[in-house]
Amino acid sequence: MSARLLFPDPQAAADLLTFASRAIRLGDGTVRLRADAGVLVTTAAPLAPRGLFDTTPTVLGLRVSAIDPELECDLVVDAAALLPAPDDAQAVVLPETATSPAWAGISPPRGGWEQTDAIDAAVLASRAQYGVAAVADALPANAGEDVVRAVRAQVWGQPDDALGGLPLGTAFAAFALGFIAGGESAAVRTSGAWTRVTLARGHVLVRGPVRSGLTPVRATGS
Repeated sequence: MSARLLFPDPQAAADLLTFASRAIRLGDGTVRLRADAGVLVTTAAPLAPRGLFDTTPTVLGLRVSAIDPELECDLVVDAAALLPAPDDAQAVVLPETATSPAWAGISPPRGGWEQTDAIDAAVLASRAQYGVAAVADALPANAGEDVVRAVRAQVWGQPDDALGGLPLGTAFAAFALGFIAGGESAAVRTSGAWTRVTLARGHVLVRGPVRSGLTPVRATGS
């Protein structure tokens, strides 16, 4: 029998599948599953750089749920391969193979978060819709994958004043992953190079873009 995740109730299992279904359309379509001490942390990467000179910021979407306390795992799988168990509404069947995208090797800190700001959920929704329109307007007809990625990096990577200087992709991740619902204020916390925007339905974590390049040549010897 295939390995499976066992949840305390059918709703929790359905929530994971809903999150995975949204992640399929975003980024590389994978999700990271980390379980320990009865807690499952599920992460997707709506935006992440690919390659050394890609300026796309790293923007992750994260949900936390209860899981079988005996389960311990840390793996990345194709979101489309997560399936409901046919014989148990509280279980989700895992695919037989895992993957290893570069973004999954970058883990946000678990502690040290300090609240610095707050953003109204309505502002996140509005800025996400603005960004979607901006990407659509900037894309030429029959654009190839490289052009699409360049346009998305330019639009979603722009610091946005309405978001306190966070990249516009922060709003995109919150909107596309279904984290925005009703009137609420999202707490903004920072820890090191990371920023976390917390809504009732999930968290958006932002890092980057990472600046890369060659260091100046230094003279050696006497």
